[in-house]
Amino acid sequence: MAVEGWAETSELTAVDLARRFEDAGVAAIVYTDIDRDGILSGINWESTIELAEAVSIPVIASGGLASIADVVRLKMPNAARLEGAISGRALYDGSLDAAEALRVLSGEG
Repeated sequence: MAVEGWAETSELTAVDLARRFEDAGVAAIVYTDIDRDGILSGINWESTIELAEAVSIPVIASGGLASIADVVRLKMPNAARLEGAISGRALYDGSLDAAEALRVLSGEG
C-alpha cells in the first residue's frame, strides 16, 4: 500500500487499513490501484472486490476504469458489493461516454 501522495509504501495491506478505518467510523473507502490509475487498463476487480467483501463500509473503485465494459462489469453480481467507480481519464479522452454509462447503470443500456 502507498501513502503520502503515493510516494511512500507501508507494510499494511489495503484490507488491514480498511478495517482500521471501519473501526474508526469512516463512511466509505475509495480504493485506488495506483498501478492502473490513469492508464485505462481496467479496474483491478479482484483486489477491489476482495476489499469490499472484507469490510462493511462502502468501497468505491478507482484507478483504471477504461471503457463501458468496466461500467457493465459493475452491474455483475460479484461486483454488487461495490458502491461505484470513479472515472477520470476515460471521460476526458472520450473512451467512455458518460450518457451511455448512466444508461447502463440505470438498467436502460
